[in-house]
Amino acid sequence: MPFAFLMHDPLAGTLMLLAVLWLSAKVGGELAVRLKLPAVTGELAVGLALTALHRAWPLFPDVAASPATELLGGLGVVVLMFAVGLESTVPQMLKVGVASLRVALIGVVAPMLAGLAGAWILLPKGSPLVLDLFIGACLCATSIGISAQVLREKGASDSLAGRIIVGAAVVDDVLGLLVLVAVSGMVGAAAGGALGPQLVKTMGLALGFLAAALTLGRLATPRLFQLATRFRGEQVLLPLGLGFAFLLAWLGNLAGLASIVGAYAAGLILEPAHIVDLEHRERHTLEELIHPLVTVLSPLFFVLMGAKVDPGALFKPATLGFALLLALLGVIGKYVAGYGAGRGIRAAVVGWGMVPRGEVGLIFVAAGAQLHLDGVPLLSPDVQAGIIGALLLTTVAGPVGLGWVLRKEKR
Repeated sequence: MPFAFLMHDPLAGTLMLLAVLWLSAKVGGELAVRLKLPAVTGELAVGLALTALHRAWPLFPDVAASPATELLGGLGVVVLMFAVGLESTVPQMLKVGVASLRVALIGVVAPMLAGLAGAWILLPKGSPLVLDLFIGACLCATSIGISAQVLREKGASDSLAGRIIVGAAVVDDVLGLLVLVAVSGMVGAAAGGALGPQLVKTMGLALGFLAAALTLGRLATPRLFQLATRFRGEQVLLPLGLGFAFLLAWLGNLAGLASIVGAYAAGLILEPAHIVDLEHRERHTLEELIHPLVTVLSPLFFVLMGAKVDPGALFKPATLGFALLLALLGVIGKYVAGYGAGRGIRAAVVGWGMVPRGEVGLIFVAAGAQLHLDGVPLLSPDVQAGIIGALLLTTVAGPVGLGWVLRKEKR
């Protein structure tokens, strides 16, 4: 048969699955945008729906179990964190001001305590402390991308409150990643039976890696990319930028950190001045070049995260109650951070701007899904579903609340 190869192509099933994922992610994101919700909300909902469809019709592909989806989703989150890092620089972090630092500190400590309280109230007695801490860590995250979009739509990006929100979110990202590293280290230490020394070692490696990346990396990066200007081939900037991000992600993993930490650090230290010659030659900035990759790959990560949620677990009354309480505590924890902005700044604007968790919180859940304690996954299906449900609710509540207070302020 002349078409026998096509009929038996081992790649055909994967191509069909990816087509379904990308098309459904786009449709879900579009529906969410039309409902004035973040696109990530629709992508997560689509993943949940695809898993439900597989449960009802086993012939439909199992998205959550697909190695291709896992690989591309993993690449998507690394590229996403690299892009998030590119949006800021080390000098900008140092100039965010005392107000942003206060907001960020409160925005980490208060949700952490709130998450601990929620876990203590709702989880069965005897649950490991590291599980409570991890739930608190998930509530520490802030998705600046969602708030930044709302600020741009309302013309408030350049306002004092807007700058404080952005600055606090930058610091919050770093603090949140350190919290994630600490809790992950505690899980590993608890499994090994040497909590104190192992935690100190983990935090030392984390801080050492970040310090080396932010100092030595900043010194070496300009020279490396200056050498790259001697390349005569075309389209040099994007491959070198991605190679740099993946290299630091790998080095971060060697240091015992999540790969996303290294990717974020790569974007943070790769400042515009280091690559201006290449950008001028190629007539595009690195952020412009990497944006299509983020657009293509990151939705797969969100769909995959939604697909990993057990629909039966999420819609259990107990799990829904857990999600609602965590979401409420998460909103309160970030809202009170707005009062750290100081006098003359509307605490409600800053507070609501810090509420959305979005992709950052989901990245934390993805990291937690890989953790095991005594050979058992740290996050049970019910707990994972409850956390994702809470993150979804805050992702919806944040932009709604921020838009409302900005409209009220304008009036």
